[in-house]
Amino acid sequence: MTTPRPALGVAMVLGSGALFAVNGTVSKLVLRAGLNAQQLTLLRALGAVAGLLLLSLVLRPGVRRLRTSPRQIPLLVAYGLTGFFLVPMLYFVAISRLPVGLGLLFEYSAPLLVALWARFGQRHRVRPRLWAGLALSLAGLGCVAEVWGGLKLDGLGILAGLGAAVFLAVYYVLGARGVQGRDTLSLCTWAFGASAVAGLLTRAVTAGTGGWKPLTGSAAGVPVALLCGYVVVLGSIVPYLLVAGAMRHLPATSVGIVGMVEPVLAAAVAWVVIGDGETLNTAQLGGGALVLLGVALAETARVATPRATAPPAPDTVTLDAVPPTRPRRGVGV
Repeated sequence: MTTPRPALGVAMVLGSGALFAVNGTVSKLVLRAGLNAQQLTLLRALGAVAGLLLLSLVLRPGVRRLRTSPRQIPLLVAYGLTGFFLVPMLYFVAISRLPVGLGLLFEYSAPLLVALWARFGQRHRVRPRLWAGLALSLAGLGCVAEVWGGLKLDGLGILAGLGAAVFLAVYYVLGARGVQGRDTLSLCTWAFGASAVAGLLTRAVTAGTGGWKPLTGSAAGVPVALLCGYVVVLGSIVPYLLVAGAMRHLPATSVGIVGMVEPVLAAAVAWVVIGDGETLNTAQLGGGALVLLGVALAETARVATPRATAPPAPDTVTLDAVPPTRPRRGVGV
């Protein structure tokens, strides 16, 4: 049994948050180069499942870890479709139309939905600060969108961000209900596999909308193919495994709260690298702070039970892995 090392756990969460934060800017550059959200989601899933299959082959007990029963398959597929296909695709749509940091903030409302589900859907006990967290986050999102000016942000981008939050919450609930019995590597492999199949089917149905020529080009002086490699390896596989490892050293709630560094870092990286269109005004910065504070209150509002905790915010994703014995934090994307 691993001896908990909290400092190591915090370092792993911060490392994953930094990688996910950079991934937001890298993904936006890829989208600006000409690939669409569906194409990037497909590339991410295909690359990640290939990498995870390779890891499954070389690490004990090998491919036997991928064995499953017919009864588990529907849950694994639903888990992959929500958290590994729909969430990233909607997130990519959101950041193609909004600043990266704001896209993440809208997605970050997922913990509130999970907490409300725990209260009203599962009738779990919650502390009164849940309602304060809900009020602060709603007020913060209003400031981010600048509703007093008639929604100055792109409407489709906002809807995509909120849609990502809904599916992220569903992904957390599914993770909390039925995936604890699998190890992290096999769970992510199955989930990315489901995402890859969904991406291939979507591309077939849309008759291959969008060509692959942008892969031969460059963005911000970097080859697009190399940027896509980052999205797969350092934007997906590595940070997922880091967060899963951190869960062996920190409580789920602590992982979730430390993970809130992601939208802050994402906004900063996007501002430095992209600049134009990524700057946030005072109202939006204040609104972002209110959202994060509200999420922190919601994260700690539920009275802990074996099934009351859901997985942390992926990246868009802190899109995301769940450890073998318990799900990740109740949010990440």
